[in-house]
Amino acid sequence: MVWLRELWHNKINTCQRKENKICPDDSTDINHDAADIFVEEIFREELRRELTLNCPGTSSAQAGRAAACQGCPNQKLCAAGAAATDPAEAAELRERLRGVKHIVVVLSGKGGVGKSTFSALLAHGLAADESKQVALLDIDICGPSIPKMMGLEGEQVHQSGSGWSPVYVEENLGVMSVGFLLSSPDDAVIWRGPKKNGLIKQFLRDVDWGEVDYLIVDTPPGTSDEHLSIVQYLSASNIDGAVIITTPQEVSLQDVRKEINFCHKVKLPIIGVVENMSGFVCPNCKKESQIFPPTTGGAEKMCQNLNVSLLGKVPLDPQIGKSCDKGQSFLSEVPESPATSSYRNIIQRVQEYCDQHHFQEEKII
Repeated sequence: MVWLRELWHNKINTCQRKENKICPDDSTDINHDAADIFVEEIFREELRRELTLNCPGTSSAQAGRAAACQGCPNQKLCAAGAAATDPAEAAELRERLRGVKHIVVVLSGKGGVGKSTFSALLAHGLAADESKQVALLDIDICGPSIPKMMGLEGEQVHQSGSGWSPVYVEENLGVMSVGFLLSSPDDAVIWRGPKKNGLIKQFLRDVDWGEVDYLIVDTPPGTSDEHLSIVQYLSASNIDGAVIITTPQEVSLQDVRKEINFCHKVKLPIIGVVENMSGFVCPNCKKESQIFPPTTGGAEKMCQNLNVSLLGKVPLDPQIGKSCDKGQSFLSEVPESPATSSYRNIIQRVQEYCDQHHFQEEKII
């Protein structure tokens, strides 16, 4: 791949000399076209980092040298340090996020299981305590739904002397999303991985989050490049762990097992699993029905088999979708719903986990 590296360096030099050309470092400008980063994409493809079992991690001293690295397509790159995070860059991100006490990443194996809904309601639930400062970061670059769910459609990001300012739902609840950078919510974001990763880094580096008790990160579904990037960028910060969202069906659980496997490989702690759309409680007779009956025991059995915590089950409630469409908090709109009760219990468990994690870190220090 020597020719590819030479092509990459020539690309940078040419890019820096010519006007109106996209330099890879500037490739996150929302108004630029993604076509000019083709060579960057090929180069980055070398760094797919398809982690093997017991992978020591791309920034480890054993990267590319451990026994588990044998046969990995990225072994030579890791051994040469090409896949590691730049120390200066890591220090910059760590400094930028030093005011963030807890970081919770919300994952899902499949799309459409309620991951963004959970992220939004988790943020609302945590911000119900006015003494807590909460931030919600939407890194679902190609499908940003958080602005709609938080009632912030049409809002724009403003630049201040200390960086980009989050858009605030309440005084203690700030939001950042690529949706704020689009001229229309119907605009498609057609980007390859490097450009999306660059914007994620920019969100972490350039947004003035200030002092934050909880930073909730809403991710795209799956285990793609964005997930690896956010874990890598946050590895030096106070990342507490991940909450994984699923539905009872095996077709969803199958992908959640991959998500759990991903977390183990990148050494991302798992706070627990939430089973969404878990039954339906009739508002009249209060009888519970299984709309999507689990065929293999649902999330509960999966968590038992994989030794992962089940944070709770959230029943279906049509009002959840209506509240999201209106940009309102379902928790405050329908406080008596069984789903609201489930959400509040789950949020409490997430808080308890974060508090315990913070306490353990202080003991280590």
